[in-house]
Amino acid sequence: MQTQLPIINIKAQSNHHALFLMLTGIFVAFTTLAFSQGYWLQFKLVLIFIYLSALVVFITGLAKYLQPQYSLCLTPKSLLYHHRYGQWQLEWQQIQRIALMNETFGLTQIQPPYVAIRLVDLTPLAKQISPRLANRLIHEQKPLLALAIKLDYLTLAQCQLNFDPFILSCGQVLKGPLAAFMHHTTLLHSALGYHLFLPETALDRELNAFCSLLTKCKAYSEKYN
Repeated sequence: MQTQLPIINIKAQSNHHALFLMLTGIFVAFTTLAFSQGYWLQFKLVLIFIYLSALVVFITGLAKYLQPQYSLCLTPKSLLYHHRYGQWQLEWQQIQRIALMNETFGLTQIQPPYVAIRLVDLTPLAKQISPRLANRLIHEQKPLLALAIKLDYLTLAQCQLNFDPFILSCGQVLKGPLAAFMHHTTLLHSALGYHLFLPETALDRELNAFCSLLTKCKAYSEKYN
């Protein structure tokens, strides 16, 4: 009988309270509707404001609800990242280093809210990530480019979107959003030392604790090879 390998599923902090927000929005809207039957003319502007607020609360909850159930899946062999726009999966052996970033700006220590990952080679990532997710990550990681500019690691001109063909180490030529993402990833690596960045909102615990968890998983993965 084959023993099932252990799996750790991570539920993102950003997914919390989705149903609560949706139900709150619905409750406020219906309560306001009942109240407005007799007081619409007297409190028209106030009631419209409450309706709009209830709609915002409901949409916020719906957005959380539509996110993947788990943001990350850790197995003895791989790290799987789920995103609303797609996913990527890497074997632990394809990951060179996992760490938190600590940068210095003047006398101030800056720790960006990400767990950073340095890859051995970009080819495995490029061959499985979808153009849709690649395009989305470029936009979500703009704060990292802004930080690199602030620290004088990059210039504004270097941070412009680059859609030139990208050649992988295996010789494959990428074009379009995938090429742009590979240029973007290479640029972040040259500036900050890492290729991939897991945002704090995708985690279920503090950055230090989660970075330690990933490091242990990578170390334990050698027992399953």
